[in-house]
Amino acid sequence: MKLERLLSIIFKLLHNEILSASSLADEFQVSSRTIYRDIEAICAAGIPIVSYQGANGGFGMMKGYKFDKSLIGSHDVLNLITVLSSLSSLFEDKEVEHTIDRLKPLDTSGNNRTLYVDLESLRRDPNSLRQLRKAIHEKVVRFDYVSNKNELTSREAEPIHLHYKFRNWYVYGYCRERQDVREFKVSRMMNITLTQEEFMHSHKVKDDSSYSDSNAEGFEDVVIWVDPNSLAKALDQFQNASKVMNSDGSMTFTISVYQPLHAGWLISILLSFGSGAKMIKPVQLQSKLIAEAKKIMKVYQDV
Repeated sequence: MKLERLLSIIFKLLHNEILSASSLADEFQVSSRTIYRDIEAICAAGIPIVSYQGANGGFGMMKGYKFDKSLIGSHDVLNLITVLSSLSSLFEDKEVEHTIDRLKPLDTSGNNRTLYVDLESLRRDPNSLRQLRKAIHEKVVRFDYVSNKNELTSREAEPIHLHYKFRNWYVYGYCRERQDVREFKVSRMMNITLTQEEFMHSHKVKDDSSYSDSNAEGFEDVVIWVDPNSLAKALDQFQNASKVMNSDGSMTFTISVYQPLHAGWLISILLSFGSGAKMIKPVQLQSKLIAEAKKIMKVYQDV
Protein backbone atom coordinates (compact mmCIF):
# COMPACT_ATOMS: atom_id res chain seq x y z
CA MET A 1 0.00 0.00 0.00
CA LYS A 2 2.91 2.37 0.68
CA LEU A 3 4.33 1.84 -2.83
CA GLU A 4 0.89 2.54 -4.30
CA ARG A 5 0.70 5.76 -2.29
CA LEU A 6 4.21 6.84 -3.34
CA LEU A 7 3.40 6.33 -7.02
CA SER A 8 0.15 8.25 -6.65
CA ILE A 9 1.95 11.16 -4.98
CA ILE A 10 4.54 11.26 -7.78
CA PHE A 11 1.92 11.41 -10.51
CA LYS A 12 -0.12 13.98 -8.61
CA LEU A 13 2.90 16.24 -8.31
CA LEU A 14 3.62 15.80 -12.00
CA HIS A 15 0.09 16.93 -12.82
CA ASN A 16 -0.24 19.74 -10.25
CA GLU A 17 1.97 22.73 -9.49
CA ILE A 18 1.95 22.68 -5.68
CA LEU A 19 0.20 20.33 -3.23
CA SER A 20 0.25 20.79 0.53
CA ALA A 21 1.11 17.98 2.94
CA SER A 22 -2.27 18.36 4.63
CA SER A 23 -4.20 17.95 1.34
CA LEU A 24 -2.20 14.83 0.50
CA ALA A 25 -2.71 13.49 4.01
CA ASP A 26 -6.49 14.01 3.73
CA GLU A 27 -6.67 12.32 0.36
CA PHE A 28 -4.68 9.24 1.35
CA GLN A 29 -6.08 9.19 4.91
CA VAL A 30 -2.69 9.22 6.61
CA SER A 31 -0.94 11.71 8.88
CA SER A 32 1.05 14.69 7.60
CA ARG A 33 4.13 13.11 9.21
CA THR A 34 3.63 10.07 6.95
CA ILE A 35 3.44 12.35 3.89
CA TYR A 36 6.71 14.02 4.87
CA ARG A 37 8.35 10.59 5.13
CA ASP A 38 6.91 9.68 1.72
CA ILE A 39 8.36 12.85 0.19
CA GLU A 40 11.77 12.01 1.65
CA ALA A 41 11.57 8.51 0.15
CA ILE A 42 10.64 9.93 -3.27
CA CYS A 43 13.53 12.38 -3.15
CA ALA A 44 15.90 9.57 -2.16
CA ALA A 45 14.79 7.74 -5.32
CA GLY A 46 16.16 10.63 -7.40
CA ILE A 47 12.89 12.41 -8.25
CA PRO A 48 13.40 16.18 -7.69
CA ILE A 49 10.67 17.44 -5.38
CA VAL A 50 10.86 21.04 -4.16
CA SER A 51 9.37 22.36 -0.90
CA TYR A 52 7.63 25.76 -1.08
CA GLN A 53 7.09 27.82 2.07
CA GLY A 54 4.28 30.22 2.95
CA ALA A 55 0.50 30.17 3.25
CA ASN A 56 0.10 28.56 -0.18
CA GLY A 57 3.17 26.40 0.17
CA GLY A 58 3.62 22.70 -0.21
CA PHE A 59 5.47 20.35 -2.53
CA GLY A 60 6.01 20.43 -6.26
CA MET A 61 8.23 19.05 -8.98
CA MET A 62 11.40 20.96 -9.88
CA LYS A 63 10.75 23.22 -12.86
CA GLY A 64 11.98 21.72 -16.10
CA TYR A 65 11.70 18.13 -14.85
CA LYS A 66 10.33 16.00 -17.67
CA PHE A 67 8.57 12.67 -17.50
CA ASP A 68 9.07 10.18 -20.32
CA LYS A 69 5.77 10.29 -22.20
CA SER A 70 6.86 8.00 -25.01
CA LEU A 71 5.80 4.86 -23.15
CA ILE A 72 2.26 5.20 -24.46
CA GLY A 73 0.64 7.30 -27.18
CA SER A 74 -1.28 10.43 -26.20
CA HIS A 75 -4.48 9.28 -27.90
CA ASP A 76 -4.22 5.93 -26.09
CA VAL A 77 -3.88 7.81 -22.83
CA LEU A 78 -6.92 9.98 -23.55
CA ASN A 79 -9.02 6.92 -24.41
CA LEU A 80 -7.92 5.21 -21.19
CA ILE A 81 -8.77 8.30 -19.16
CA THR A 82 -12.19 8.48 -20.83
CA VAL A 83 -13.10 4.89 -19.96
CA LEU A 84 -11.61 5.04 -16.47
CA SER A 85 -13.41 8.32 -15.72
CA SER A 86 -16.73 6.67 -16.48
CA LEU A 87 -15.80 3.69 -14.29
CA SER A 88 -14.79 6.05 -11.50
CA SER A 89 -18.13 7.85 -11.72
CA LEU A 90 -20.06 4.59 -11.78
CA PHE A 91 -18.34 2.96 -8.81
CA GLU A 92 -17.02 6.05 -6.96
CA ASP A 93 -13.68 4.24 -6.93
CA LYS A 94 -10.78 6.20 -5.40
CA GLU A 95 -8.18 3.78 -6.77
CA VAL A 96 -9.44 4.42 -10.30
CA GLU A 97 -9.23 8.17 -9.63
CA HIS A 98 -5.61 7.74 -8.57
CA THR A 99 -4.91 5.83 -11.78
CA ILE A 100 -6.43 8.67 -13.79
CA ASP A 101 -4.20 11.15 -11.97
CA ARG A 102 -1.17 9.08 -12.95
CA LEU A 103 -2.22 9.04 -16.59
CA LYS A 104 -3.04 12.74 -16.97
CA PRO A 105 0.60 13.90 -17.17
CA LEU A 106 1.04 11.56 -20.15
CA ASP A 107 -1.82 13.16 -22.09
CA THR A 108 -0.49 15.59 -24.71
CA SER A 109 -3.50 15.39 -27.03
CA GLY A 110 -4.94 18.72 -25.95
CA ASN A 111 -8.18 16.96 -24.98
CA ASN A 112 -9.08 16.30 -28.62
CA ARG A 113 -11.39 13.53 -27.54
CA THR A 114 -12.85 11.18 -30.13
CA LEU A 115 -14.35 8.67 -27.70
CA TYR A 116 -17.08 9.15 -25.10
CA VAL A 117 -18.25 6.43 -22.70
CA ASP A 118 -21.22 6.75 -20.33
CA LEU A 119 -21.30 3.71 -18.05
CA GLU A 120 -23.43 5.68 -15.59
CA SER A 121 -26.45 5.03 -17.82
CA LEU A 122 -25.91 1.26 -17.36
CA ARG A 123 -26.51 1.44 -13.63
CA ARG A 124 -30.00 0.36 -12.63
CA ASP A 125 -29.74 0.67 -8.85
CA PRO A 126 -27.56 3.51 -7.53
CA ASN A 127 -26.06 1.32 -4.81
CA SER A 128 -26.17 -2.30 -5.95
CA LEU A 129 -23.08 -2.27 -8.17
CA ARG A 130 -21.06 -0.29 -5.66
CA GLN A 131 -22.01 -2.65 -2.85
CA LEU A 132 -21.09 -5.69 -4.92
CA ARG A 133 -17.81 -4.14 -6.06
CA LYS A 134 -16.93 -3.39 -2.45
CA ALA A 135 -17.71 -6.97 -1.40
CA ILE A 136 -15.64 -8.70 -4.08
CA HIS A 137 -12.95 -10.97 -2.60
CA GLU A 138 -13.74 -9.68 0.91
CA LYS A 139 -17.28 -9.95 2.25
CA VAL A 140 -20.24 -12.27 1.88
CA VAL A 141 -23.41 -10.72 0.46
CA ARG A 142 -27.00 -11.67 1.26
CA PHE A 143 -29.83 -10.99 -1.17
CA ASP A 144 -33.17 -12.16 -2.50
CA TYR A 145 -33.03 -13.49 -6.04
CA VAL A 146 -35.55 -14.24 -8.78
CA SER A 147 -34.41 -17.12 -11.00
CA ASN A 148 -35.18 -17.79 -14.66
CA LYS A 149 -38.06 -19.93 -13.42
CA ASN A 150 -39.44 -16.94 -11.47
CA GLU A 151 -38.62 -18.59 -8.15
CA LEU A 152 -37.81 -16.20 -5.31
CA THR A 153 -35.07 -17.45 -2.98
CA SER A 154 -32.75 -15.98 -0.37
CA ARG A 155 -29.08 -16.43 -1.14
CA GLU A 156 -25.66 -15.94 0.38
CA ALA A 157 -22.77 -15.55 -2.04
CA GLU A 158 -19.05 -14.87 -2.05
CA PRO A 159 -18.67 -12.49 -5.04
CA ILE A 160 -15.64 -12.94 -7.29
CA HIS A 161 -16.14 -10.46 -10.11
CA LEU A 162 -18.63 -8.21 -11.90
CA HIS A 163 -19.26 -8.71 -15.59
CA TYR A 164 -21.12 -6.50 -18.08
CA LYS A 165 -22.50 -8.46 -21.04
CA PHE A 166 -25.67 -8.76 -23.09
CA ARG A 167 -26.62 -5.22 -21.93
CA ASN A 168 -26.77 -6.31 -18.30
CA TRP A 169 -24.54 -6.48 -15.22
CA TYR A 170 -23.82 -9.88 -13.65
CA VAL A 171 -21.99 -10.90 -10.49
CA TYR A 172 -20.10 -14.20 -10.52
CA GLY A 173 -19.48 -15.85 -7.18
CA TYR A 174 -19.73 -18.87 -4.91
CA CYS A 175 -23.34 -19.54 -3.88
CA ARG A 176 -23.46 -21.04 -0.40
CA GLU A 177 -26.94 -22.43 -0.95
CA ARG A 178 -25.98 -24.30 -4.14
CA GLN A 179 -22.42 -24.94 -2.88
CA ASP A 180 -21.03 -24.09 -6.27
CA VAL A 181 -20.09 -21.07 -8.38
CA ARG A 182 -23.04 -19.26 -9.92
CA GLU A 183 -23.75 -16.19 -12.00
CA PHE A 184 -26.43 -13.77 -10.80
CA LYS A 185 -28.08 -11.06 -12.86
CA VAL A 186 -27.80 -7.88 -10.81
CA SER A 187 -31.20 -6.59 -11.96
CA ARG A 188 -32.82 -9.63 -10.28
CA MET A 189 -31.00 -9.16 -6.98
CA MET A 190 -33.00 -7.41 -4.26
CA ASN A 191 -32.33 -6.35 -0.66
CA ILE A 192 -28.57 -6.67 -1.11
CA THR A 193 -26.75 -6.61 2.23
CA LEU A 194 -23.02 -6.74 2.90
CA THR A 195 -22.20 -8.92 5.89
CA GLN A 196 -19.08 -8.95 8.03
CA GLU A 197 -18.46 -12.59 7.16
CA GLU A 198 -15.29 -13.36 5.26
CA PHE A 199 -14.95 -15.89 2.47
CA MET A 200 -14.83 -19.55 3.46
CA HIS A 201 -13.55 -20.78 0.09
CA SER A 202 -10.79 -19.97 -2.35
CA HIS A 203 -12.04 -19.28 -5.83
CA LYS A 204 -10.71 -19.26 -9.34
CA VAL A 205 -11.84 -16.53 -11.69
CA LYS A 206 -14.07 -17.94 -14.37
CA ASP A 207 -12.59 -18.34 -17.82
CA ASP A 208 -14.62 -16.05 -20.09
CA SER A 209 -13.79 -18.26 -23.07
CA SER A 210 -16.97 -20.16 -22.18
CA TYR A 211 -18.81 -17.29 -23.86
CA SER A 212 -16.91 -17.56 -27.14
CA ASP A 213 -18.63 -18.38 -30.36
CA SER A 214 -16.46 -21.45 -30.82
CA ASN A 215 -19.03 -23.61 -29.08
CA ALA A 216 -21.95 -23.27 -31.51
CA GLU A 217 -23.83 -26.35 -30.33
CA GLY A 218 -27.45 -25.50 -29.53
CA PHE A 219 -27.48 -22.29 -31.59
CA GLU A 220 -30.02 -21.84 -34.36
CA ASP A 221 -30.82 -19.08 -36.83
CA VAL A 222 -33.93 -17.05 -36.06
CA VAL A 223 -35.45 -15.03 -38.92
CA ILE A 224 -37.69 -12.06 -38.16
CA TRP A 225 -39.54 -9.72 -40.52
CA VAL A 226 -39.86 -6.13 -39.29
CA ASP A 227 -42.31 -3.49 -40.48
CA PRO A 228 -40.81 -0.19 -41.77
CA ASN A 229 -42.33 1.68 -38.82
CA SER A 230 -40.48 -0.55 -36.31
CA LEU A 231 -36.99 -0.50 -37.85
CA ALA A 232 -35.38 1.80 -35.27
CA LYS A 233 -36.51 -0.38 -32.38
CA ALA A 234 -35.45 -3.56 -34.17
CA LEU A 235 -31.99 -2.16 -34.97
CA ASP A 236 -31.57 -1.27 -31.28
CA GLN A 237 -32.64 -4.73 -30.13
CA PHE A 238 -30.87 -6.89 -32.73
CA GLN A 239 -27.57 -5.09 -33.20
CA ASN A 240 -25.57 -8.23 -34.06
CA ALA A 241 -28.07 -9.60 -36.59
CA SER A 242 -27.49 -9.85 -40.30
CA LYS A 243 -29.95 -7.56 -42.10
CA VAL A 244 -31.58 -7.48 -45.51
CA MET A 245 -33.54 -4.44 -46.67
CA ASN A 246 -36.68 -5.40 -48.59
CA SER A 247 -38.17 -3.48 -51.55
CA ASP A 248 -41.20 -2.34 -49.51
CA GLY A 249 -38.99 -0.69 -46.85
CA SER A 250 -39.28 -3.54 -44.36
CA MET A 251 -36.23 -5.44 -43.14
CA THR A 252 -35.46 -9.09 -42.49
CA PHE A 253 -33.22 -9.88 -39.51
CA THR A 254 -31.34 -13.14 -38.97
CA ILE A 255 -29.85 -13.75 -35.54
CA SER A 256 -28.18 -16.77 -33.96
CA VAL A 257 -29.99 -17.75 -30.74
CA TYR A 258 -29.15 -20.47 -28.25
CA GLN A 259 -32.07 -22.93 -28.02
CA PRO A 260 -34.59 -20.44 -29.46
CA LEU A 261 -37.60 -22.59 -28.56
CA HIS A 262 -36.69 -22.03 -24.90
CA ALA A 263 -35.62 -18.39 -25.23
CA GLY A 264 -38.29 -16.62 -23.24
CA TRP A 265 -36.48 -13.31 -23.63
CA LEU A 266 -36.88 -13.49 -27.41
CA ILE A 267 -40.62 -14.04 -27.16
CA SER A 268 -40.93 -11.08 -24.79
CA ILE A 269 -39.03 -8.82 -27.20
CA LEU A 270 -41.11 -9.91 -30.20
CA LEU A 271 -44.36 -9.35 -28.32
CA SER A 272 -43.19 -5.83 -27.50
CA PHE A 273 -43.25 -5.05 -31.24
CA GLY A 274 -46.98 -5.76 -31.47
CA SER A 275 -47.87 -6.05 -35.14
CA GLY A 276 -44.56 -4.47 -36.15
CA ALA A 277 -42.66 -7.76 -36.37
CA LYS A 278 -43.35 -11.30 -37.50
CA MET A 279 -41.51 -14.51 -36.68
CA ILE A 280 -40.56 -16.34 -39.89
CA LYS A 281 -38.26 -19.08 -38.62
CA PRO A 282 -38.33 -21.39 -36.70
CA VAL A 283 -42.01 -22.01 -37.35
CA GLN A 284 -42.45 -23.62 -33.91
CA LEU A 285 -41.92 -20.22 -32.31
CA GLN A 286 -44.95 -18.83 -34.11
CA SER A 287 -47.27 -21.05 -32.07
CA LYS A 288 -45.55 -19.96 -28.86
CA LEU A 289 -46.09 -16.31 -29.76
CA ILE A 290 -49.75 -16.97 -30.60
CA ALA A 291 -50.23 -18.74 -27.26
CA GLU A 292 -48.67 -15.84 -25.34
CA ALA A 293 -50.79 -13.31 -27.25
CA LYS A 294 -53.93 -15.26 -26.31
CA LYS A 295 -52.89 -15.19 -22.65
CA ILE A 296 -52.52 -11.41 -22.84
CA MET A 297 -55.99 -11.09 -24.39
CA LYS A 298 -57.40 -13.23 -21.60
CA VAL A 299 -55.93 -10.92 -18.95
CA TYR A 300 -57.82 -7.99 -20.46
CA GLN A 301 -61.02 -9.77 -21.46
CA ASP A 302 -62.97 -8.22 -18.57
CA VAL A 303 -61.76 -4.69 -19.25
